[in-house]
Amino acid sequence: MNKGIIFVVGGAKSGKSTFTIKKSSKIPGKKAYIATAEALDEEMRQRIENHKRQRGDEWITYEEPLKIANLIEEKKDSYAVLLVDCLTLWLSNVIHADLSIETETEHLISSLITPHSSLMYIVSNEVGMGIVPDNKLSRRFRDMAGILNQKVAQAADEVYFMVSGIPLKVKG
Repeated sequence: MNKGIIFVVGGAKSGKSTFTIKKSSKIPGKKAYIATAEALDEEMRQRIENHKRQRGDEWITYEEPLKIANLIEEKKDSYAVLLVDCLTLWLSNVIHADLSIETETEHLISSLITPHSSLMYIVSNEVGMGIVPDNKLSRRFRDMAGILNQKVAQAADEVYFMVSGIPLKVKG
């Protein structure tokens, strides 16, 4: 039985993570945070530490830059809430690792829609509302992020679009 999939999408610093943490805090039980970011430099290490502090002690953090579908499958019945943050960083990691975006995306969608007892929050950036990127790799990333977001939104029970810290419910 699915507890539900809530997809939260928006621009950088639009309030996606804050919104999901706040909504999740009202749900009793164990909570898991699947972080896709890697601390490849000091600035990113600081960002990760700040995010951990904001979440607080009620969250168990799993750092997984690539195999999030496997981790979801492993943990989806062990937590009341499972939060994945964020898909665009994950997509960048998949591209950098030269893995098949299509295969990894299908595995992710399959892991989300397979019956589970966790309420799942999935966070992603909306990157397609700006200018057309000036190079092939950036255009490919933008296009793949758009396709990924569409597939996750289709699988989700609820979808929120974050604008300036304000959630706009667009599905469910």
